[in-house]
Amino acid sequence: MHVTTLDRGALVRGRIAVCLLFLLAGMAIGTWTARVPSIKQGLELSDGRLSLGLLGIAAGAITGMQVVGRLIDRYGSVKVMLPMAFAQSVVLVIPAFMPDLVTLAIALFAFGVVHGVLDVAMNANAVEVEQATGRPLMSSFHAVFSIGGFLGAALGGLLAHAGLTPALTFAIVAAIIAALALWASRWALTLTAEPSTETVTDGAPGTGGFDRGLLLLGVLGICCMIGEGAAADWSSVYLRDNLGSSAGFAAAAYAAFSIMMTAGRLAGDRLTTLLGPVTLVRGCGLLAAAGLGAALLIDHPVAGVIGFGCFGAGLSCIVPQVFSAAGRRDPARAGQALARVASLSYVGFLAGPVLIGSVAALVGLPRALAIPALLAAFVAVAAFALRPARFTK
Repeated sequence: MHVTTLDRGALVRGRIAVCLLFLLAGMAIGTWTARVPSIKQGLELSDGRLSLGLLGIAAGAITGMQVVGRLIDRYGSVKVMLPMAFAQSVVLVIPAFMPDLVTLAIALFAFGVVHGVLDVAMNANAVEVEQATGRPLMSSFHAVFSIGGFLGAALGGLLAHAGLTPALTFAIVAAIIAALALWASRWALTLTAEPSTETVTDGAPGTGGFDRGLLLLGVLGICCMIGEGAAADWSSVYLRDNLGSSAGFAAAAYAAFSIMMTAGRLAGDRLTTLLGPVTLVRGCGLLAAAGLGAALLIDHPVAGVIGFGCFGAGLSCIVPQVFSAAGRRDPARAGQALARVASLSYVGFLAGPVLIGSVAALVGLPRALAIPALLAAFVAVAAFALRPARFTK
């Protein structure tokens, strides 16, 4: 990557700008999630009909990720991510005014498109800032996203408790998001990659070849995100139904998972510097596999909470390192690489809960949850995919 001379202050401001984008993206998702019950009640939707509407977010995100890669590579990450950051504040509010399921699904599709484009673009800029500073930063950026999700959910819950409507809740948070986007627009760092004159030996996204290395990174992303989706939807169910805990204590399983994932990401950059991405991801995969395995083998709710906490800590650094590796494979085409890997990873997050539920219906939930543990072990074995790609002139 060719970078003009930058002072330390410019790099710090650029890093803060990326953090602001990850924060506002997390806040948007967290706030929306907190007010879903009110939206459901207002439109008098059943669980099944609501799930159909929520598919709009997933469909929109995947659609947006399909087109954003070339836009980033042509116009630069900053020119894509900043308009989408402001658009995020707009599309957050619209669903609150939809009168029925069809219009809600359309509004959520727009929300998903904006969020998917923003996700890839801000990760592309994060890779640029990371390379400009010369040290790992991606894990901390993803930690800020997790913090934003928590803050958005907490604020949404507090405003709901205060009796505010979803529309007013979204408007308040949208104003905060717009302010953060404005701040980010003043400090965002624009870096330009040199046109690529090299070819990855196993094929590259822009060369017409089949990039096996990029595909393997996408597979690692799928494996990790299946685990995240499974933990979100099935950890509490496992503790309550299979380990016999109370409903309140069962919720501690996902809380432990989320807290440890955030903590792991906050420590991830230092661990990357100390261990390197390959060793870190290998260790994370082993920790995740061992943690979830212990939760399944030790028949006690406390062991379940501790196990899911270890599972979250193990998964914490995998996706940030996978995204960072994808963006570094060919800096001139980082947008396309990140879009492909992010799309595959997102499919894993969506498919994970469905996969676990389908297998659980056949063999029981404990055996079904062994799937994410095995996938985490596979990540440990395949961590070599994060080694820098070999290039030839």
